[in-house]
Amino acid sequence: MDTPETDTVKAFVHAINAHDMAALSALMTEDHAFVDSGGTITSGRDTMLAGWQDYYRMFPDFQIHVERSLADKDLVAVFGTASGTYNGKRGLVEENKIVMPAAWKAVVENGKVKHWQVYADWTEGSKIIELDEKSS
Repeated sequence: MDTPETDTVKAFVHAINAHDMAALSALMTEDHAFVDSGGTITSGRDTMLAGWQDYYRMFPDFQIHVERSLADKDLVAVFGTASGTYNGKRGLVEENKIVMPAAWKAVVENGKVKHWQVYADWTEGSKIIELDEKSS
């Protein structure tokens, strides 16, 4: 059963997949915090919007594919895969395509995402980026 919190997270994922900066902005709290797979925290809506723009330049076709989500009040967990093609020296070639299982934790406050944390193993993705950087 959908809740207002799961609806917010669905809209947030849709905005990410659409690369829709206006929708992302509208769905983030002012003090929005993002935690990456390595545990690095980035705070602030404006900082994160700039971060998303940079990420979309690196992975112009980035997508989150949701397979399942669970909710407990303001906490929503999302499970699926993340994919994108690294736009490095070789460009948007099949060899630069990264697909990895991932999970996300969202904390929703007043219809906006306050906290967005990704859990993913970047081992294969890091190898692809490293190979690209070494290419001529």
